[in-house]
Amino acid sequence: MDVVPQALLPTTRRALLHRLAVGQAEGRTPSLVGAVVRDGRTVWTGARGMFDDHQPTDDVQYRIGSLTKSFVAVLVLRLRDEGLLDLADPLERHLPGTPAGALAVHQLLAHTSGLAAETPGPWWERTPGELRPDLVDVLGEQPVRHPAGRRFHYSNPGYALLGALVARLRGAPWGEVLRREVLEPLGMTRTTLLPQAPHAGGFAVHPWADVMLPEPLEDTGVMAPAGQLWSTAADLCRWAAFLATGDDKVLAPATAAEMRRPATEPNDREWTAGYGLGLQLIRRDGRLLYGHGGSMPGFLASVWVSEADDVAAVTLANVTSGMNTTAIAADLIRIVAEHEPRIPEPWRPLGDVDQELLALTGPWYWGAAPFTLRLRADRALELTALGAVGRSSRFSAEPDGTWTGLDGYYTGERLRVVRNADGTASHLDIGSFVLTRQPYEPATAVPGGVDPRGWHADHRYPERLR
Repeated sequence: MDVVPQALLPTTRRALLHRLAVGQAEGRTPSLVGAVVRDGRTVWTGARGMFDDHQPTDDVQYRIGSLTKSFVAVLVLRLRDEGLLDLADPLERHLPGTPAGALAVHQLLAHTSGLAAETPGPWWERTPGELRPDLVDVLGEQPVRHPAGRRFHYSNPGYALLGALVARLRGAPWGEVLRREVLEPLGMTRTTLLPQAPHAGGFAVHPWADVMLPEPLEDTGVMAPAGQLWSTAADLCRWAAFLATGDDKVLAPATAAEMRRPATEPNDREWTAGYGLGLQLIRRDGRLLYGHGGSMPGFLASVWVSEADDVAAVTLANVTSGMNTTAIAADLIRIVAEHEPRIPEPWRPLGDVDQELLALTGPWYWGAAPFTLRLRADRALELTALGAVGRSSRFSAEPDGTWTGLDGYYTGERLRVVRNADGTASHLDIGSFVLTRQPYEPATAVPGGVDPRGWHADHRYPERLR
């Protein structure tokens, strides 16, 4: 029987509220709103504020800062999926006339373009957009700080360029495109470019005294794609659910999954932070989270999703600094995952199975290194190293009878089954690496051949190696 999502237990709700209350008190923010999504629906919302008789609801707007970038990335990927651009295209091909024309679209999405982190002064987040009316005004005379593609360097002007790219290809302002193509289909009616009541006011809190200062709420103009949006906890719960699964009305599930893969595959298995296509990735409490944080003067925001737990969390605060909304959101996810761990789907057999594929399962060897090959749904294969080290990977089936690597070292590489004259499998070929059914056997399939004596216990070197 399928498990129907249930409301959270009282003890879980109490722990969530406690974490939110601690965050508001220790972070000294006028208000803090939190929400949790599980199995694609909102299961908890909470709020703490400085007025006992007036707590914000999940319908109060807060400025969400750089969370805006994940929305812009969706618009760009929609253009790619429609064939209107390629992520490898130079910006100049679609948005001519900028000093950044040689940079690739995917480099802008992933912050590997080398562009400057910020605009030339004055500080764009606290001043009117009229001070920077054109794209050249946010780039400056020498906007590139690092060779393109060499390193991650977060760039707010890079997303201003992407917003302008969307506007150019759609023939409408990027905010209008966002409303029409993303917000309305997802039911996010309370996400807007400018604040709409009810909305929170933004404040700075003095670092050494419990006093506040209101922050200006400026329209940032051409820099808006880097951090302009306002939203609510309720709307951002819808956004988190979309990021987790995609929605064919907006972005196919496969493209949504592409957003949360590291743009540059980390070499270290224990990496703690990365960036995909418009989404940040972090490791907290032993789990991988994807989403984005945001800040603007007077506001902090976070949306984070744990795919393994199928839990997401939203946090919104109206303070400039002094608290970590990402840490609080990660704690909300952890609390739910620990108090009410995800119930796995029941095991079910595959059904009809291609016997030729079934015959491929079991042990294989790359030289003397042992692996096992498992058959998964939709003719997918999973190669798992059995030794202390080894290159494991999942492979998706292709129409031509090959498989394409989905992760790890073999990402994008092709797996082929090389067969004998009688149709039985001789060996596997993965990007020229040969895996055989026995260690270095059959010898005819092994590149470079095998010593004709085969495996033996004679420790003397062959004559040819003396």
